[in-house]
Amino acid sequence: MYSVLTRGNAVLAYTLSVLACLTFCCFISTVFIDYRTDATMNTVKVVVKNVPDYGASREMNDLGFLTFDLKTDLSHLFNWNVKQLFLYLTAEYMTEKNELNQVVLWDKIILRGENALLDFKNMNTKYYFWDDGNGLKAHKNVTLSLSWNIIPNAGLLPSVFAHGQHSFRFPNEYTHSRV
Repeated sequence: MYSVLTRGNAVLAYTLSVLACLTFCCFISTVFIDYRTDATMNTVKVVVKNVPDYGASREMNDLGFLTFDLKTDLSHLFNWNVKQLFLYLTAEYMTEKNELNQVVLWDKIILRGENALLDFKNMNTKYYFWDDGNGLKAHKNVTLSLSWNIIPNAGLLPSVFAHGQHSFRFPNEYTHSRV
């Protein structure tokens, strides 16, 4: 009465329905978890240089250099629905040209099973701290904050901000030596 293809189709459809239901249960079981935690950070060395931008305009722009300390424990964020964390350290500040400037200075991927207890000292930034003008010299309020994206097995991709920020200022004079 039924062919092999009809029975195979029914088994496959039922299997996919069960897997979709289990995936949804995986998602719903972890969607309401608060993934925020405390992070402490500190700047160790902060300098600013005035260098030419290597774009078409050849204007002189500010380039900030800093070393930082970072301490946080992210191990409790991992559960059975978290594959990895994508961490990034951002600097946020205001200038006359732009009301909000955000620059990613450092990032790191932590996979499940890796050490998620971070205690970094005198870390250099991974990316350049460029300003599109001369807004870094003598800037009095630059705020560092740590954020992360949670990469789940199933569900939403939340962006989470850590509790704790660090504000610092750039020096009043440009540095002319090598950093």
